[in-house]
Amino acid sequence: MRTGPIQVTFLHGRPIVAYLQLSDATDRRALRTEELEPGLVVDFGRRGEPLGLEIIDPPRATLAAVNRVLRKLKRGKVTSRDLKPLHVE
Repeated sequence: MRTGPIQVTFLHGRPIVAYLQLSDATDRRALRTEELEPGLVVDFGRRGEPLGLEIIDPPRATLAAVNRVLRKLKRGKVTSRDLKPLHVE
């Protein structure tokens, strides 16, 4: 399965949090969250489906850690290009 867009929130030009959408449905609410890697929290829906990945500290997030979480969730990999907005200098 593929991943969706990534939304990054900036404060004073620095990324402070990011959200990688994992579900096409934007109207679903998370009923449960689980930290699968340090700083990487998954939101789960009513039926246990992953809705999105919260990246709590974007500058410290690594491609390897994000892809480990996505592999656990049976989602497609992201590339360094996908995560480039998280590491703005």
